[in-house]
Amino acid sequence: MSKVSLEGQVAVVTGAARGVGELLARKLSARGAHVALVGLEPDELKQVASRLHGEAAYWHADVTDHEAMARVAEEVKERFGKVDIVVANAGVASGGPFLGSDPVAWRRVIEVNLIGSAVTARAFLPVLMESRGYLLQIASLAALTPAPMMTAYCASKSGVEAYAHALRAEVGYKGVKVGVGYLSWTDTDMVRGADRDDVMRELRSRLPWPSNKTYPLGPAVDRIVAGIERRSAHVYAQWWLRGMQGVRPYLPGVIAAVGQREMRRFEPRLGEVPTGLVGAGGAADVAARRG
Repeated sequence: MSKVSLEGQVAVVTGAARGVGELLARKLSARGAHVALVGLEPDELKQVASRLHGEAAYWHADVTDHEAMARVAEEVKERFGKVDIVVANAGVASGGPFLGSDPVAWRRVIEVNLIGSAVTARAFLPVLMESRGYLLQIASLAALTPAPMMTAYCASKSGVEAYAHALRAEVGYKGVKVGVGYLSWTDTDMVRGADRDDVMRELRSRLPWPSNKTYPLGPAVDRIVAGIERRSAHVYAQWWLRGMQGVRPYLPGVIAAVGQREMRRFEPRLGEVPTGLVGAGGAADVAARRG
């Protein structure tokens, strides 16, 4: 596929205060894009914007807030004149057994990862239609394979994958391309936060290679940037994720069989697993909602 130059393009990145979003903003800016950062941490967003190479601005907004995101879309267009790229990256995660999970945290994962992605698209699709632009929805390995102790995250990422595929058919004839980005365990605050729990860390270590590794952030984001340049329908942050598409029909049965064995092994310790949102991003989400 041919590449689209990012020079002079206007890119919106949600969840841009840290991790994938922050590094993606930096790499898009280095390629000549003007970047609009959206997130819940204004101080961190301001610092990210100040370090970018070219023109940049930031907006403090909750991606689940329809009115706030509609306002952001209007202001981004007013500030930059157009929007060419939107990356729906904002996300949170929680872990632990479903029955013992915090229902508020469980619901919040769905709200941010799935509802927030739809709210983002609803706000920005009109301007993307004007520019015949590109929407990249960040999903996960969790969209390809179910995993015990991650019910909310898997549900949310499976949901955004299906939603983005459906949306592609709706808006493609209007010139808007829609892509889905898949990441395995990548070295971010979210993954490091989950790994602080001994049970979650040990469970992950028992996954089959190569899904039991934590991958460096830089190469993963480089692959995402390449996908944006190609306006790809599927973007794989780790090389082996593409191959998972071919075996995904068999994965629920395999995970169910192996997962039961692992749950039995860890059952005496399951009550120790924290049930809230993980990592610095999760803490920021909780703090923002408390006001």
